[in-house]
Amino acid sequence: MSITNEAVKAALAQVIDPNTGKDLISSKSAKNFRLDGSTVSIDIELGYPAKSQFEFIRDSAAKAIRGVDGVTDANVNVYSKIVAHAAQRGVKLLSNVKNIIAVASGKGGVGKSTTAVNLALALAAEGAQVGILDADIYGPSQPMMMGITGRPETTDGKTMEPLENHGVQVSSIGFLINPDEPMVWRGPMVTQALQQLLEQTNWRDLDYLIVDMPPGTGDIQLTLSQKVPVTGAVIVTTPQDIALLDARKGLKMFEKVGIPILGIVENMSMHICSNCGHAEPIFGQGGGEKMCGEYGVEFLGALPLTMSIREQTDSGKPTVVADPEGQVARIYMAIARKVAIKVAEKTKDMSSKFPSIVIKND
Repeated sequence: MSITNEAVKAALAQVIDPNTGKDLISSKSAKNFRLDGSTVSIDIELGYPAKSQFEFIRDSAAKAIRGVDGVTDANVNVYSKIVAHAAQRGVKLLSNVKNIIAVASGKGGVGKSTTAVNLALALAAEGAQVGILDADIYGPSQPMMMGITGRPETTDGKTMEPLENHGVQVSSIGFLINPDEPMVWRGPMVTQALQQLLEQTNWRDLDYLIVDMPPGTGDIQLTLSQKVPVTGAVIVTTPQDIALLDARKGLKMFEKVGIPILGIVENMSMHICSNCGHAEPIFGQGGGEKMCGEYGVEFLGALPLTMSIREQTDSGKPTVVADPEGQVARIYMAIARKVAIKVAEKTKDMSSKFPSIVIKND
């Protein structure tokens, strides 16, 4: 019996990507069908980083192909291909950064920076090239959270090299000032500093740049939305009403300037006692999911209020690298994959495909 392309496709149409919920055929993930005797070889291309998922997807696809009449063996190559996606209208993408993700909250103290750093580390752990831009000029925290000290180097006197730890590139005003020096700057100076950090850092071929936003909806947020090519935003909140009130303002701000909301993360959703393990929703319950329902955005996940998250981040080894096999790290990894999938589903940037039109007078 001859093996047909259609029979293999029919088998792969029954294989569901556990992260996207879509089958390998309708999602156009299965590519390059090759037949050598009774051996079938295919490639499976994922639009998001998922190194930890490759084996499961490979085994599932191979099993399905081997179930086709006449097939004796299957070679399945699974890989990720991350491309640049369109940002808000009228803002050009950076040549060395494919996708920029803003992590924001309406108010301070909700764990936004902790979420941003673990999100970056989770994407890197899944195989992506990742950077963090610390946009909180008044209160930069990423140098401490990433365990990085020292000053950036420059090779040309105009641009600077990002500092790096745990496989993630980092740029922060905190590298350029003394730790106890206050930034007594007016808005225009702050926004200029943000643009310089973004544009004068020699980012090295990033798939994702995570921007750790300051709290509020002021100058930096406005500059980011008007001049920086943001692919999408993640909103961080805690369950209580006062945090949700400000998170709504942050969400509405991004909507007004045409930046898609990739989803909402609920931090400190449940306090877990380090002695007995008792769980208690001390800040309320279900606020993040309720907000998602109101605005029609995805609930990305909920993180517990535990001492270990704070201790690990303060030590310069955030949870994803300090305890990569732990329950909390798995939550961060799942959130990161959801964010990357939301980005992958967006319209691809096609600006490089169109030729430039030049009008000359002869």
